Amino acid sequence: MGVVNITPDSFSDGGRFFDRQKAIDQARRLAEEGAHIVDIGGESTRPGSAPVSVQQELDRVMPVLEKIADLCVSVDTRRPDVMKAALDAGAAMINDIQALQAPGALEAVRDRNCAVCLMHMKGEPATMQQDPHYDDVVGEVKSFLEERVAAAQAGGVARERLAADPGFGFGKTAAHNLVLLKKLTALDVGVPLVAGLSRKSTIGRITGRAADERLAGSLAMALLALQGGARILRVHDVKETKDVVAVWEAVNT
Repeated sequence: MGVVNITPDSFSDGGRFFDRQKAIDQARRLAEEGAHIVDIGGESTRPGSAPVSVQQELDRVMPVLEKIADLCVSVDTRRPDVMKAALDAGAAMINDIQALQAPGALEAVRDRNCAVCLMHMKGEPATMQQDPHYDDVVGEVKSFLEERVAAAQAGGVARERLAADPGFGFGKTAAHNLVLLKKLTALDVGVPLVAGLSRKSTIGRITGRAADERLAGSLAMALLALQGGARILRVHDVKETKDVVAVWEAVNT
C-alpha cells in the first residue's frame, strides 16, 4: 500500500503532494513501482494535527481520485460523507483510523463492494500522543480490533472485506509500538493485518534520523512486520519495500 498524503502538514511528506497534479503523478509512480493499493488522504492525522472540515477533505481528495480511479485506490478517511463520495467515484477501499465508529460510517460502506481497514487509535490525533497509557497494550489493541471486526460483521460487512491495523503511532509511545511489533503474531484477529510503520517517529527515536532519512529503518520495520504476519504494508517507499518483500518471499518459499 503506497501512501500519498494530499495535505500541507502530514508528518513525512506534508506539502510535497498537496498540489493536485503532483499527487496524481505520485500515485501513478507508486503504482508503477509495484504498489497493489494506493492510499490517498486529505486530512493529516499526525500527532498534534487539527481536524479539517468535510468539504476541505473532499476538495483535496476527490479531484485526485477521479484521475486515478483506474488504480486500486484506498481512501484514508474517518468521515462517512467522504467515504460515500469516494466509493461513488471508484475507490476500492476505505482506510478508517476510527474503525467505523463514527455515526453513519458502517452504513456508508455496508452495501458497497469495497474493502475496509479498521484501525486502533487511542484518543484523537490532536492529543493522542500526550502520555498514552495501557495496562496491556497487546491485549487492549487486540480486544479492540476483535470488537470492531465483530461489529462490522454484525452490521453487514463480510469478514473477507475486512483488514485490521494496530495503529502504530496512534496513541502509543515508541515502547508501545515496539511491543506491538514484537508481538504482532498475537494480534491475529482473523483478517489480514496492516502495518503502517514507514518513516514514523519510533524509527527516529531509535536512529536519531529525521523523517526523510528513515528509509533504512522503515525497511527494517517492514521486514519485522512481515515476519510477524502482516499482509499489507503501508509505506512511502514502494520500490525499496518491494525488494524487501521479494527477498523475504524467496527465503520463505
